[in-house]
Amino acid sequence: MPISNDAFVGWVLANPANAAIIERLPRLGLPQCVLTAGSLFQTVWNRRCGRPAAAGIKDYDVFYFDDRDLSWAAEDAVIRQAADLFKDLGVSVEIRNQARVHLWYGDRFGGAYPPLGSAREGIDRFLVRCTCVGLDAAGDLYAPNGLDELWEGVLRINPKHARPELFRRKAEAYRARWPWLTIAG
Repeated sequence: MPISNDAFVGWVLANPANAAIIERLPRLGLPQCVLTAGSLFQTVWNRRCGRPAAAGIKDYDVFYFDDRDLSWAAEDAVIRQAADLFKDLGVSVEIRNQARVHLWYGDRFGGAYPPLGSAREGIDRFLVRCTCVGLDAAGDLYAPNGLDELWEGVLRINPKHARPELFRRKAEAYRARWPWLTIAG
């Protein structure tokens, strides 16, 4: 049986780092600020297979969207502020302004990347469809593709960001850590 939104949020917050980050996000004072990516779905996959909630999570991604200043200096100031806010957690928190992604994506991953209009659009473009999830400080879950495939462990390429070679690499890396996952298509 699939997981409900409320149950998903409960499972995610069972990871102490997730709970602390969510509680502290408002202190950053950033627009559209959400905890997203692996810290959410990997926590659930860990718990589904009996591992500790935080096992093997390499970083905790926070997205925000601020198009008032697209300079690296502005984003770096936020990164330093977040590093100070989360330093006692003993985890790596990576914070990125989604208004700037199009400026560096091609150099890092190759290929064009259109400018985004919101933090949610950044989540919408994850390579693996079921991993498009985010949680804001109010506990509001954003899961544009629902939670069924995430819960069932179905890894499917995201048509909103179809990069087959990058998708395959990421999906295989997930399967290496959670062998019960399946790659669809």
